[in-house]
Amino acid sequence: MALKPDGRIEIENVGQPGRLYRVDGAKYAAMREAVLAVLPTAPPGMTVEAVIAAAKPLLPADLFPGGEKAGWWVKAVQLDLEAKRVIARTPSPVRLYRRAG
Repeated sequence: MALKPDGRIEIENVGQPGRLYRVDGAKYAAMREAVLAVLPTAPPGMTVEAVIAAAKPLLPADLFPGGEKAGWWVKAVQLDLEAKRVIARTPSPVRLYRRAG
C-alpha cells in the first residue's frame, strides 16, 4: 500500500481488472485490519452483513464515528483483497473467507 502525499492509496476491484481507485489510506488500513481479523480461514466463511457487524466494534471511532460508512468500506476492502487473492468468496449466497497462504 503506497500512501500518496494526499493520504490516499490506490486499490483494485476484482470486477474491473486493471482499474485503480484512490481512497483514504487511513480508513482503508483500519478496515482492512478489521476485516482480516474477523474473517475465518476456510469456507463457508461469513456473509458480508456478518463481516460488517463484526468489524464495526474494531474500527477507530475517529475514522468511523458510530460505524459510519462501514458497509461501503467493507465492500471496497473486499473487492481489493479479492483482486489481490488475499480473500475469496463463495457462490450465492456470498460468504467471505481468508485464503490459505
